[in-house]
Amino acid sequence: MDTVTHHGRTTAYRRTDFGDGPRVCYIHGAGGSHDVWVEQYGDREGPPAVAVDLSGHGDSDDVDTEPGTETLDAYADDVVAVCEQTDASVLCGNSMGGAVALWVALERDLDLDGLVLADTGAKLGVDEGFRESLARNFEAAIASMHTPDTLFHEPTDELIEVSKEGLLRTGQAVTVRDFETCDEFDVRDRLDEITMPALALCGEHDPMTPPMFSEFLEAELPDCEYREIADAAHMPMLERPDVFNSAVRAFLA
Repeated sequence: MDTVTHHGRTTAYRRTDFGDGPRVCYIHGAGGSHDVWVEQYGDREGPPAVAVDLSGHGDSDDVDTEPGTETLDAYADDVVAVCEQTDASVLCGNSMGGAVALWVALERDLDLDGLVLADTGAKLGVDEGFRESLARNFEAAIASMHTPDTLFHEPTDELIEVSKEGLLRTGQAVTVRDFETCDEFDVRDRLDEITMPALALCGEHDPMTPPMFSEFLEAELPDCEYREIADAAHMPMLERPDVFNSAVRAFLA
């Protein structure tokens, strides 16, 4: 892992240099880490890549921030620091990571060539009962996310084990902060400010950020195309990596 120091903290990231073209910065979702992008930064036919651990995740230092805009700003600063360090010019975010990518495009002076918005939306409301269950019984709430057609369409034992382990490693406090930040996120009235090309991807069976969220992005962003990924739910980059990576490569081309 490489690191960059900014705003008094250290942010970790994984970098690979297999392919040609613009470098893509991959941004994980709530409770995740750079590991969810292993099929992307490890794709030898894919673009140069960097996958970030947001503050409090993976190997990155944490921040003392309130959920919502304060946390979103901190995560945006993480992404900008990594992009400036590695010359990444395309952001690819899943779920909360997509919210961070949109926030960077709206609120930071970073020269971007494009956005890939995977299973995310301009508004990310989170069910109040689920947020309460995360705070009350963290392990049970994590288990509920791994039933079919939640994070994964047809989860394998391997996917479940890796995903659960990652969320439990991040821990309750940071994961709760993430989901509360998602619940407050809403930039539906600002999408016309984002003029760079965008690609919206969404798993066919995603119940958390369903395809209609990506269809809204396609309709409201000035330059956005949408592609649905069959036989996948909320994390198609792990469940259908070949299809996901082909879509990203086609967009970059």
